[in-house]
Amino acid sequence: MNKLTKVGCSALCGSLAAISAANAGDLAVTGSAHVTYMSNSGNTTGNPFGMASAVTFKGSGELDNGWGWNFTIDETDTVAFSAARVDITMGGLGTIEFDQGNSGNGIAAYDNVLPTAWEEAHGAGLSGGVKTVLGSGASDNIQYTTPTVLGTTIALTYAHDIGSSDTADKSTGNGEDLNGRGYDATIKINPSLGTEILSGLNLYAGASTVETYQGANERDRYEGVGAVTYALGPVEVGAMWSGLYLGVETAADYHTYKNHGFGIAFNVNDDLSISYGEYQSRKAGYESQAAQEGEDMRVVEVTSWQAAYTMGGASFRIADVKADNVLWNNVADESATIISMGLAF
Repeated sequence: MNKLTKVGCSALCGSLAAISAANAGDLAVTGSAHVTYMSNSGNTTGNPFGMASAVTFKGSGELDNGWGWNFTIDETDTVAFSAARVDITMGGLGTIEFDQGNSGNGIAAYDNVLPTAWEEAHGAGLSGGVKTVLGSGASDNIQYTTPTVLGTTIALTYAHDIGSSDTADKSTGNGEDLNGRGYDATIKINPSLGTEILSGLNLYAGASTVETYQGANERDRYEGVGAVTYALGPVEVGAMWSGLYLGVETAADYHTYKNHGFGIAFNVNDDLSISYGEYQSRKAGYESQAAQEGEDMRVVEVTSWQAAYTMGGASFRIADVKADNVLWNNVADESATIISMGLAF
Protein backbone atom coordinates (compact mmCIF):
# COMPACT_ATOMS: atom_id res chain seq x y z
CA MET A 1 0.00 0.00 0.00
CA ASN A 2 2.79 2.36 0.90
CA LYS A 3 4.57 1.56 -2.34
CA LEU A 4 1.50 2.35 -4.35
CA THR A 5 1.12 5.63 -2.49
CA LYS A 6 4.67 6.63 -3.35
CA VAL A 7 4.19 5.77 -7.00
CA GLY A 8 1.02 7.85 -7.14
CA CYS A 9 2.70 10.80 -5.49
CA SER A 10 5.63 10.63 -7.89
CA ALA A 11 3.34 10.59 -10.90
CA LEU A 12 1.35 13.50 -9.51
CA CYS A 13 4.47 15.55 -8.88
CA GLY A 14 5.61 14.88 -12.42
CA SER A 15 2.26 16.06 -13.75
CA LEU A 16 2.39 19.21 -11.66
CA ALA A 17 5.86 19.98 -12.95
CA ALA A 18 4.68 19.61 -16.52
CA ILE A 19 1.68 21.87 -15.88
CA SER A 20 3.88 24.47 -14.22
CA ALA A 21 6.27 24.54 -17.18
CA ALA A 22 3.41 24.74 -19.68
CA ASN A 23 1.91 27.72 -17.90
CA ALA A 24 5.12 29.71 -17.46
CA GLY A 25 4.37 33.29 -18.50
CA ASP A 26 2.70 36.53 -17.47
CA LEU A 27 -0.81 37.93 -17.83
CA ALA A 28 -1.54 41.66 -17.91
CA VAL A 29 -4.86 43.47 -18.11
CA THR A 30 -5.28 46.97 -19.52
CA GLY A 31 -8.38 48.94 -20.35
CA SER A 32 -10.01 52.25 -21.08
CA ALA A 33 -13.31 54.07 -20.74
CA HIS A 34 -14.61 56.99 -22.79
CA VAL A 35 -17.42 59.44 -22.13
CA THR A 36 -18.45 61.70 -25.01
CA TYR A 37 -20.80 64.60 -25.70
CA MET A 38 -21.77 65.13 -29.33
CA SER A 39 -23.81 67.84 -31.00
CA ASN A 40 -24.69 67.16 -34.65
CA SER A 41 -26.17 70.03 -36.62
CA GLY A 42 -27.38 67.79 -39.42
CA ASN A 43 -29.49 65.43 -37.32
CA THR A 44 -31.68 65.43 -34.25
CA THR A 45 -29.20 65.03 -31.42
CA GLY A 46 -31.50 63.45 -28.84
CA ASN A 47 -29.30 62.20 -26.00
CA PRO A 48 -25.85 63.71 -26.68
CA PHE A 49 -24.00 61.63 -24.09
CA GLY A 50 -22.31 58.35 -24.95
CA MET A 51 -19.90 55.95 -23.34
CA ALA A 52 -17.59 53.16 -24.47
CA SER A 53 -15.21 50.83 -22.70
CA ALA A 54 -12.56 48.31 -23.66
CA VAL A 55 -10.50 45.70 -21.86
CA THR A 56 -7.45 43.89 -23.19
CA PHE A 57 -5.95 40.71 -21.74
CA LYS A 58 -2.37 39.99 -22.79
CA GLY A 59 -0.36 36.92 -21.93
CA SER A 60 3.31 36.54 -22.78
CA GLY A 61 6.15 34.11 -22.32
CA GLU A 62 9.34 32.72 -23.77
CA LEU A 63 10.14 29.39 -25.40
CA ASP A 64 13.22 27.30 -24.64
CA ASN A 65 14.91 28.45 -27.84
CA GLY A 66 14.59 32.12 -26.93
CA TRP A 67 11.56 32.87 -29.09
CA GLY A 68 8.79 34.87 -27.45
CA TRP A 69 5.03 34.57 -27.68
CA ASN A 70 2.07 36.81 -26.92
CA PHE A 71 -1.63 36.11 -26.74
CA THR A 72 -4.02 39.06 -26.81
CA ILE A 73 -7.79 39.18 -26.55
CA ASP A 74 -9.74 42.42 -26.90
CA GLU A 75 -13.20 43.04 -25.48
CA THR A 76 -15.48 46.01 -26.00
CA ASP A 77 -18.68 47.20 -24.33
CA THR A 78 -20.71 44.63 -22.35
CA VAL A 79 -17.66 42.35 -22.42
CA ALA A 80 -18.22 41.63 -26.11
CA PHE A 81 -15.45 39.85 -28.02
CA SER A 82 -13.62 42.07 -30.49
CA ALA A 83 -10.44 40.31 -31.64
CA ALA A 84 -7.81 37.80 -30.56
CA ARG A 85 -4.32 37.06 -31.79
CA VAL A 86 -1.33 34.85 -31.08
CA ASP A 87 2.09 36.30 -31.93
CA ILE A 88 5.31 34.31 -32.10
CA THR A 89 8.44 36.44 -32.24
CA MET A 90 11.22 34.41 -33.83
CA GLY A 91 14.22 36.57 -33.05
CA GLY A 92 15.99 37.58 -36.23
CA LEU A 93 13.48 35.61 -38.33
CA GLY A 94 10.63 38.05 -37.76
CA THR A 95 7.16 37.58 -36.30
CA ILE A 96 4.21 35.42 -37.29
CA GLU A 97 0.71 36.28 -36.10
CA PHE A 98 -2.49 34.27 -36.06
CA ASP A 99 -5.47 36.62 -35.88
CA GLN A 100 -9.23 36.50 -35.77
CA GLY A 101 -11.82 39.20 -35.45
CA ASN A 102 -11.07 42.72 -36.62
CA SER A 103 -7.29 42.61 -36.23
CA GLY A 104 -6.46 45.60 -38.44
CA ASN A 105 -3.68 43.59 -40.09
CA GLY A 106 -2.62 43.85 -43.70
CA ILE A 107 -3.49 46.93 -45.71
CA ALA A 108 -5.99 48.03 -43.05
CA ALA A 109 -3.05 48.95 -40.82
CA TYR A 110 -2.21 51.80 -43.22
CA ASP A 111 -5.72 52.94 -44.13
CA ASN A 112 -4.99 56.29 -42.45
CA VAL A 113 -1.63 56.98 -40.77
CA LEU A 114 -1.96 60.77 -40.85
CA PRO A 115 -0.88 62.70 -37.74
CA THR A 116 -3.72 63.74 -35.45
CA ALA A 117 -4.30 64.95 -31.93
CA TRP A 118 -7.05 62.40 -31.35
CA GLU A 119 -8.78 60.55 -34.21
CA GLU A 120 -8.79 60.51 -37.98
CA ALA A 121 -10.77 63.36 -39.51
CA HIS A 122 -13.55 60.89 -40.36
CA GLY A 123 -13.23 58.90 -37.13
CA ALA A 124 -14.14 61.44 -34.46
CA GLY A 125 -17.89 60.86 -34.74
CA LEU A 126 -18.97 62.07 -38.19
CA SER A 127 -17.59 59.83 -40.94
CA GLY A 128 -19.64 61.12 -43.86
CA GLY A 129 -19.62 57.61 -45.32
CA VAL A 130 -16.08 57.86 -46.76
CA LYS A 131 -14.45 54.70 -48.08
CA THR A 132 -11.28 53.24 -46.58
CA VAL A 133 -9.18 50.22 -47.53
CA LEU A 134 -9.77 47.01 -45.57
CA GLY A 135 -8.19 44.01 -47.27
CA SER A 136 -7.75 40.88 -45.16
CA GLY A 137 -7.67 42.62 -41.78
CA ALA A 138 -11.30 41.99 -40.79
CA SER A 139 -11.16 38.23 -41.48
CA ASP A 140 -9.28 35.39 -39.79
CA ASN A 141 -5.75 35.82 -41.11
CA ILE A 142 -2.10 34.94 -40.74
CA GLN A 143 0.53 37.65 -41.00
CA TYR A 144 4.30 37.41 -41.27
CA THR A 145 6.34 40.52 -40.44
CA THR A 146 10.02 40.76 -41.26
CA PRO A 147 12.60 42.20 -38.88
CA THR A 148 13.30 45.88 -39.52
CA VAL A 149 16.38 46.10 -41.75
CA LEU A 150 17.79 49.46 -42.85
CA GLY A 151 14.61 51.09 -41.62
CA THR A 152 12.38 48.82 -43.74
CA THR A 153 9.65 46.49 -42.46
CA ILE A 154 7.56 44.25 -44.73
CA ALA A 155 4.37 42.41 -43.76
CA LEU A 156 2.59 39.67 -45.74
CA THR A 157 -1.00 38.78 -44.79
CA TYR A 158 -3.11 35.82 -45.90
CA ALA A 159 -6.80 35.19 -45.22
CA HIS A 160 -8.10 31.82 -46.34
CA ASP A 161 -11.72 32.95 -46.59
CA ILE A 162 -12.59 36.65 -46.63
CA GLY A 163 -15.56 37.32 -44.37
CA SER A 164 -14.88 34.34 -42.10
CA SER A 165 -13.84 35.27 -38.56
CA ASP A 166 -14.09 34.14 -34.94
CA THR A 167 -13.79 30.47 -35.91
CA ALA A 168 -13.58 28.23 -32.85
CA ASP A 169 -10.77 25.68 -32.43
CA LYS A 170 -11.27 22.24 -33.96
CA SER A 171 -13.86 23.68 -36.35
CA THR A 172 -14.11 25.37 -39.73
CA GLY A 173 -15.68 28.61 -40.89
CA ASN A 174 -18.56 28.90 -43.32
CA GLY A 175 -17.18 29.60 -46.79
CA GLU A 176 -20.32 29.38 -48.90
CA ASP A 177 -20.25 32.87 -50.38
CA LEU A 178 -18.68 34.72 -53.28
CA ASN A 179 -15.50 35.61 -51.38
CA GLY A 180 -12.35 33.53 -51.52
CA ARG A 181 -8.78 34.08 -50.38
CA GLY A 182 -7.26 37.45 -49.55
CA TYR A 183 -3.63 38.49 -49.99
CA ASP A 184 -2.10 41.69 -48.57
CA ALA A 185 1.42 43.10 -48.68
CA THR A 186 2.59 46.24 -46.90
CA ILE A 187 5.89 48.02 -46.47
CA LYS A 188 7.06 50.80 -44.16
CA ILE A 189 10.35 52.60 -44.77
CA ASN A 190 12.16 54.99 -42.47
CA PRO A 191 14.98 56.20 -44.75
CA SER A 192 16.87 58.05 -42.04
CA LEU A 193 20.28 56.95 -43.37
CA GLY A 194 21.65 57.68 -39.92
CA THR A 195 20.74 61.38 -40.14
CA GLU A 196 18.62 63.25 -37.64
CA ILE A 197 16.89 65.38 -40.27
CA LEU A 198 15.41 62.26 -41.94
CA SER A 199 14.66 60.30 -38.76
CA GLY A 200 11.09 61.62 -38.74
CA LEU A 201 10.34 60.60 -42.35
CA ASN A 202 8.20 57.50 -42.91
CA LEU A 203 6.95 56.04 -46.18
CA TYR A 204 4.04 53.58 -46.32
CA ALA A 205 2.64 51.44 -49.14
CA GLY A 206 0.30 48.49 -49.36
CA ALA A 207 -1.75 46.42 -51.79
CA SER A 208 -4.49 43.83 -51.42
CA THR A 209 -6.41 41.46 -53.64
CA VAL A 210 -9.45 39.37 -52.77
CA GLU A 211 -10.48 36.43 -54.91
CA THR A 212 -14.15 36.15 -55.79
CA TYR A 213 -16.06 33.31 -57.39
CA GLN A 214 -16.81 34.67 -60.79
CA GLY A 215 -20.48 35.50 -61.16
CA ALA A 216 -21.99 37.31 -64.09
CA ASN A 217 -20.79 40.70 -62.84
CA GLU A 218 -18.16 39.68 -60.28
CA ARG A 219 -14.45 40.42 -60.51
CA ASP A 220 -11.61 40.07 -58.02
CA ARG A 221 -11.33 43.06 -55.69
CA TYR A 222 -8.20 45.22 -55.51
CA GLU A 223 -7.09 47.87 -53.04
CA GLY A 224 -3.99 50.00 -52.71
CA VAL A 225 -2.65 52.67 -50.37
CA GLY A 226 0.37 54.95 -50.11
CA ALA A 227 1.31 57.55 -47.52
CA VAL A 228 4.13 59.75 -46.33
CA THR A 229 4.56 61.39 -42.92
CA TYR A 230 7.30 63.66 -41.64
CA ALA A 231 7.94 64.87 -38.09
CA LEU A 232 10.37 67.64 -37.24
CA GLY A 233 10.44 68.91 -33.69
CA PRO A 234 6.88 69.49 -32.44
CA VAL A 235 5.31 69.46 -35.94
CA GLU A 236 4.24 66.43 -37.99
CA VAL A 237 2.62 66.50 -41.43
CA GLY A 238 1.34 63.73 -43.67
CA ALA A 239 -0.49 62.91 -46.87
CA MET A 240 -2.08 59.68 -48.10
CA TRP A 241 -3.76 58.24 -51.17
CA SER A 242 -5.76 55.05 -51.59
CA GLY A 243 -8.02 53.35 -54.09
CA LEU A 244 -10.58 50.55 -54.10
CA TYR A 245 -11.94 48.50 -56.99
CA LEU A 246 -14.93 46.61 -55.58
CA GLY A 247 -15.23 44.12 -58.43
CA VAL A 248 -19.00 44.40 -58.89
CA GLU A 249 -19.70 45.81 -62.33
CA THR A 250 -23.34 46.65 -62.85
CA ALA A 251 -25.01 49.65 -64.42
CA ALA A 252 -26.66 50.52 -61.12
CA ASP A 253 -23.64 51.62 -59.11
CA TYR A 254 -20.03 52.71 -59.06
CA HIS A 255 -17.25 50.18 -58.65
CA THR A 256 -14.21 52.38 -57.92
CA TYR A 257 -13.36 54.78 -55.11
CA LYS A 258 -10.34 57.10 -54.90
CA ASN A 259 -9.33 58.64 -51.60
CA HIS A 260 -6.98 61.41 -50.53
CA GLY A 261 -6.13 62.75 -47.10
CA PHE A 262 -3.94 65.36 -45.44
CA GLY A 263 -3.07 66.03 -41.81
CA ILE A 264 -0.90 68.25 -39.65
CA ALA A 265 -0.38 68.05 -35.88
CA PHE A 266 1.46 70.33 -33.45
CA ASN A 267 2.59 69.33 -29.96
CA VAL A 268 2.31 72.52 -27.93
CA ASN A 269 3.97 70.73 -25.00
CA ASP A 270 4.13 67.24 -23.51
CA ASP A 271 0.43 67.38 -22.56
CA LEU A 272 -1.31 69.50 -25.21
CA SER A 273 -1.57 68.86 -28.96
CA ILE A 274 -3.70 70.27 -31.76
CA SER A 275 -4.31 69.06 -35.31
CA TYR A 276 -6.14 69.63 -38.58
CA GLY A 277 -7.07 66.86 -40.98
CA GLU A 278 -9.12 66.21 -44.07
CA TYR A 279 -10.20 63.11 -45.96
CA GLN A 280 -11.90 62.91 -49.35
CA SER A 281 -13.56 60.00 -51.16
CA ARG A 282 -14.41 60.18 -54.85
CA LYS A 283 -16.49 57.52 -56.60
CA ALA A 284 -16.05 56.61 -60.26
CA GLY A 285 -16.80 53.81 -62.65
CA TYR A 286 -19.58 54.41 -65.15
CA GLU A 287 -19.92 57.29 -67.57
CA SER A 288 -23.67 56.71 -67.92
CA GLN A 289 -24.12 56.92 -64.17
CA ALA A 290 -21.80 59.89 -63.85
CA ALA A 291 -23.71 61.78 -66.51
CA GLN A 292 -26.82 61.67 -64.34
CA GLU A 293 -25.03 63.15 -61.34
CA GLY A 294 -23.18 66.38 -60.90
CA GLU A 295 -19.54 66.48 -59.83
CA ASP A 296 -20.54 67.56 -56.33
CA MET A 297 -22.53 64.33 -55.86
CA ARG A 298 -19.51 62.10 -56.45
CA VAL A 299 -17.24 63.46 -53.71
CA VAL A 300 -17.52 63.19 -49.92
CA GLU A 301 -15.15 65.38 -47.91
CA VAL A 302 -14.61 65.44 -44.15
CA THR A 303 -12.48 68.04 -42.35
CA SER A 304 -11.70 68.23 -38.64
CA TRP A 305 -9.97 70.48 -36.12
CA GLN A 306 -8.97 68.69 -32.94
CA ALA A 307 -7.24 69.30 -29.62
CA ALA A 308 -6.20 66.87 -26.87
CA TYR A 309 -4.89 67.42 -23.35
CA THR A 310 -3.46 64.64 -21.19
CA MET A 311 -3.41 64.67 -17.41
CA GLY A 312 -1.93 61.47 -16.05
CA GLY A 313 -4.25 58.61 -17.00
CA ALA A 314 -6.97 60.98 -18.21
CA SER A 315 -7.29 62.60 -21.62
CA PHE A 316 -9.64 65.39 -22.64
CA ARG A 317 -10.34 65.82 -26.34
CA ILE A 318 -12.46 68.05 -28.53
CA ALA A 319 -13.13 67.78 -32.26
CA ASP A 320 -14.98 70.07 -34.65
CA VAL A 321 -15.96 68.05 -37.72
CA LYS A 322 -17.56 69.11 -41.00
CA ALA A 323 -18.76 66.67 -43.68
CA ASP A 324 -19.85 67.70 -47.18
CA ASN A 325 -22.10 65.51 -49.36
CA VAL A 326 -22.69 62.91 -46.65
CA LEU A 327 -23.25 59.51 -48.29
CA TRP A 328 -22.75 61.21 -51.69
CA ASN A 329 -25.81 63.40 -51.29
CA ASN A 330 -25.15 67.01 -52.35
CA VAL A 331 -27.89 68.35 -50.07
CA ALA A 332 -26.58 66.53 -46.98
CA ASP A 333 -23.91 68.67 -45.36
CA GLU A 334 -23.38 68.13 -41.64
CA SER A 335 -21.20 69.47 -38.86
CA ALA A 336 -20.61 68.20 -35.34
CA THR A 337 -18.76 69.03 -32.16
CA ILE A 338 -17.54 66.14 -30.04
CA ILE A 339 -16.11 66.42 -26.53
CA SER A 340 -14.47 63.34 -25.01
CA MET A 341 -12.96 62.30 -21.71
CA GLY A 342 -10.88 59.14 -21.76
CA LEU A 343 -9.57 57.16 -18.81
CA ALA A 344 -6.90 54.49 -19.19
CA PHE A 345 -5.55 51.89 -16.81
